[in-house]
This record gives sequence, C-alpha cells and structure tokens, in this order.
Amino acid sequence: MLLCGSDILIKTLIEQGCDTVFGYPGGQILNVYDSLYTHQNEINHILTAHEQGAAHAADGYARTTGKVGVVISTSGPGATNLVTGIATAYLDSIPMVAICGNVPTTQIGSDSFQEIDITGVTLPITKHNYFVSSVEDLADTIREAFTLAKSGRPGPVLIDVPKDVQIAKCEYEPKSPAQKAKSYPAKDQRIEQAAEYINNSKKPYIYFGGGLITAKAQEEMLTLAEKLDAPIGCSLMGISGIETNHPRFLGMQGMHGHFASSMAMHNADLIISLGVRFNDRVTGNKEKFATKAKIIHIDVDGSELSKTVNVSCGLRGDVKLTLQRLLPLIKESKKPQWSSKVEALKKEEEKYLDNRESLTPRTAILTLNKYLGENTAVCTDVGQHKMWSAQNLTFKTPRRFVSSGGLGTMGFGLGAAIGAAFGTKERSVLITGDGSFGMNLNELATAVKYNIPIVILIMNNGVLGMVRQWQTLFYNKHYSNSVLERKTDFCSLARAFGADGEMVSTPEELDKALSRAFETAGPYVVDCRIDKDEFVLPMLPPGGSMDDIITKLEVEL
Repeated sequence: MLLCGSDILIKTLIEQGCDTVFGYPGGQILNVYDSLYTHQNEINHILTAHEQGAAHAADGYARTTGKVGVVISTSGPGATNLVTGIATAYLDSIPMVAICGNVPTTQIGSDSFQEIDITGVTLPITKHNYFVSSVEDLADTIREAFTLAKSGRPGPVLIDVPKDVQIAKCEYEPKSPAQKAKSYPAKDQRIEQAAEYINNSKKPYIYFGGGLITAKAQEEMLTLAEKLDAPIGCSLMGISGIETNHPRFLGMQGMHGHFASSMAMHNADLIISLGVRFNDRVTGNKEKFATKAKIIHIDVDGSELSKTVNVSCGLRGDVKLTLQRLLPLIKESKKPQWSSKVEALKKEEEKYLDNRESLTPRTAILTLNKYLGENTAVCTDVGQHKMWSAQNLTFKTPRRFVSSGGLGTMGFGLGAAIGAAFGTKERSVLITGDGSFGMNLNELATAVKYNIPIVILIMNNGVLGMVRQWQTLFYNKHYSNSVLERKTDFCSLARAFGADGEMVSTPEELDKALSRAFETAGPYVVDCRIDKDEFVLPMLPPGGSMDDIITKLEVEL
C-alpha cells in the first residue's frame, strides 16, 4: 500500500508490538503526530511535560516489561532534551528507540531553525543511530532499530527522520515483528575451564546483575547455588532479580551494599559473576579488590571481560545458555565451613542495623514494604534515598526495582514511575529526595492528566543528603551549596497540580498516610520529614577497600 513516511513510521511501530509511546510534539515531527491521531485506537501516546520525562518514562516502561521503550520528540531542543534519558538507558543497558524529527534534508547543514545534528550528539550514548534520508528506508530502519535495541546487551537506538521523509510516499509492506539476534553460549573450552575452577573452590560466591534478569537465567543461577552450596549477592541493577527473602540471597554488594554480601565477596576464593559489571561502586580500590579470589565472569558483552578487573576465566556468551552448558559439569558439594562463615557475617550485619523506632529512613522503607504488592514497581531517584531503598525494599517479582545505576540521574524517578505504571498496568511507587524531586516534578502534571496511580514518597531532609554525607566525612563539614533552604510545600504543590498529599513526621503518621495513598486512584505525595544528618551505612570510603568499610558514624555532628 502507498503511504507517507509518517504513516509508515506509526504502522511499523504497531507492527513491532509497540502499544505505548511517550513524547512531546513540535514543528518537525508534526506529520508523525498527525499519523498518531489517525491511529490513536491502535497505539497509545502519553504526552509528558518535558522530553526528558518522556525518555525516562520510556525507560521505566522498558525496565518493567522487558520490551523496547519508545520516545518521540521534535528536532533541536526537543531532541537534545532526550539526551540525559538516552544516556541513562545506555549505561544501564535498557532497550529503547528514540525517534526525532528534523528539518527537511534540503536544509540539513544550513543551521535552520531548531536544526541539530542529534546523531552526532548521541553517537557515544547509543548502540547505534540512524539518519533516514529516504522514505524507502524508513520501515526497515525501524525494524533494524528494534532488533538492535533488544539483542545481545540491550541499549538505546536513535532514529532521526527529516520532515520531507515523513511527507514523502512509498509502498509499505507489513512484516512480522523483528526478532532479536540469536543468542549463543560461551565456547566449550571456556566453560570447561570455569567448571574446573568451580569444582575446586572452597568458598564460592555468586554475583549477578541486570544481565541475569535480561537473560532470564534466575533458575539456572539458583540451581548452581544449590549445587555449590554458595551464597548469592547482586549489584544495584540486579535487585529484584530473585526474591529478596531467598535464603541464599545476601543482598546488594558494594559501596553501600549489605555488610554480609560485601564481606562474603571479599572473603571468597571464587567469584562467579553473571551479567554484571565491576564498576568503581562495586570494587572500591581495584588493587585491593577480591585479592583472595579467582573470578569467573559470564557476560554477553565481551568488552566487559577484564575491563576493570582481571578475571581468571572470561566467558563471552548468553548467561542462560552458558549456565545450561556449565551446570552438568558441576559436582554437587556441601561447604559447611563456608556456610558457617556466611551465617556469622549475617549475624554481624544485624548488629549494624538501625533499629530506632522513630521515623528513620529504614523505618520508612520497612513501613512501605507492607503496602507493596507482588507486582508493584518501585522507582527511585538518585541520592541517599536510593541506597536506603536498595538496602531495605523487598521484592518477589523480577523487574520491579527501577533505578538509574550507571549514570546516577537525579530527576529520573517520576518519569520512570509513569512509564512503570503503564508497563505493569498497576500502581507504581516513587521513592525520592527533595533535591531529586525538584528536578523533574513538572511530570506531576502528566501523572494527574492521565490519573496515573503513583505513590510518591519524598525523603525530605532539606539538604542534598549524599553530598552532605560526603562533606561531613571527607570535606571537614564544609557544606558548600548542599543545604537547599527552600520553602517548597510539596503537599500544596501536589494540590496545585491536581494531586493530593500530606506531610508526616512520625512512623504512625506515615503508616496512615501510605494507607490513604495506596487507596487513592491517582498520584499521591507523602512528604516524609527525616533528619538532615541521617547517613547511608555501610559505606566504603573513596579509594578504600572492604577492609576500610564504615559501619557506624565515626564523626561528631
């Protein structure tokens, strides 16, 4: 059938199984929005308050569904407003397709109004990007973008579509949804070498990240843990990958990870890492990281093998398929001494838990846990609240912890919570700080417009909490520009947007407020007042190792 480019674009998105897109219109993308109007019964468009919010919403949708998130913007500032969202998805390996309008091809390079070389801008933060110069290439470009976004190590792909390509016509032939590229296990000799290391280990530790969730390899990992009698830890991106209360799970490892998880990794003689990076928040001082351990690293992205720490055995391949080949080679064994050591670490961790009965960050998260359903997605912004959430939230379902890991994007959370609600088709939760929430709170307008059920829990301490923590510990309490001194009334602000909210300062008030929030049809803001000098502990000092772990406050406030 003969169609214009904008109709081809929308029809191809529908063909690819895309049911929801997020975006914001503008001059050079108006033809696509006209086609969205024509096909509004086939594809749902969510109009956000800002393109960055749209990108984060597409990201949250992708994280909770495993599908490709789609965001649409106009050229120029509309396209550049996507950059932070694209970079956030790139560093966390999230499948996303960003579609931008641009000036007509005849005006490219002439500095036309709202012209920008968005493919050049986003080259370092996309798996690939396309400038579509011919309408005949448009449909297949979109199909290829979907394949790339979800294949191998997932990530964002950008498509730049000039206005004349949106207007031009050509024949369109529907096709089946694009499939991701075929996955392969690691090479057999590598698997055999890994099996030898595993069978000889006395103190194995299994460490997984977001790549394990993407590969859906939880069952294989748990089988491996049982055969080895091994504890399990995870990165931030691995949270919710397996049930939080699983008896072998020690929780998140790293700079602000659980004491038992971090110390078990530190004392292991073998670390089996599955779909995870060894970034600085994981290793601390790389020279002192896991000095007693051999490291087996299984990852679909070969560039991550020995990228930051040298591994004894690097296996490039799909995590699930590689584990399936590995498991028959593993001898079942019990390791009572190692198990006893791990149990002792868990008991030691209990001594460091904050068990105060006042309204503390931990009591706030534990109270929230009572209201979470098995399918509830919990999103965070970035700061102390993110770490408190990672340490204390409980999950039963994968893909239900949504947080910016690699880029650490303040302002990510509200857009992500909107996308998560559309992805799960259920209420979502945002845990944020007053600093992070202030960055993109304009998306409250979006949440109210679509009556999206979102519970927004603001950990309000009046400061940039993580910055203040570092300034307290390492900068002689020089609180340079970390005290916000704002007079924002978040509850009144929520009502101004058309939502509802309340301020709480005791555990009892919080419990009642959350009960009302979870019964409210639309967005509900809970302004939770906490002390400005609450700390995230444990903590590795900058440049430190697990031997330097801080488990209690060691400075006078």
